[in-house]
Amino acid sequence: MIQGRGPYNRQPNKGRHMKIILLMAATADGLIARDSSQLVDWTGKADKKYFVHITKQAGVMIMGSKTWDTIGKVLPGRKNIVMTRDKSRKSQDENLVFTDQSPDRIIHDLEKQGYESAALIGGAMINSVFMEAGLIDEIHLTVVPRVFGQGLTLFASGLDHQLELMDMVRIEGGHVLLKYRVMKD
Repeated sequence: MIQGRGPYNRQPNKGRHMKIILLMAATADGLIARDSSQLVDWTGKADKKYFVHITKQAGVMIMGSKTWDTIGKVLPGRKNIVMTRDKSRKSQDENLVFTDQSPDRIIHDLEKQGYESAALIGGAMINSVFMEAGLIDEIHLTVVPRVFGQGLTLFASGLDHQLELMDMVRIEGGHVLLKYRVMKD
């Protein structure tokens, strides 16, 4: 395992080939939820359809334990990887993996299994761990015409990364899908 400090041993991964897409929906005021237990039932049909498309295309989703607890079931047609420090969490389902491995180790193992991309689906802490380690290649963000006023942001820590807009698509109900490339040093 990679040596390091902090949750999940954050270390930059140089030379990897797997594409990591952070796939999230946020309100117009930049929030991904009111709190960590809120269901993602406010994003609209077009966003849900895009989520299913991208996650099935990748074949694998990576999430934190709070996101898993909110979803509460294995999403079919793709591997569900849940990052947790709770070693008692186990699964008999081959499409559900609980792990305390570092993001680098998870990516390395997925590459060995033949995966070429993965969808990172939150939450804020897991998003931050991957971004701080330089592992996110793209951010696909659906901006939903709502405001919560307070709640969870896309990332749980202070960051400063340059993004390049790749595409912007208006989708139903006033939603906007923004696709960004994360600029690497």
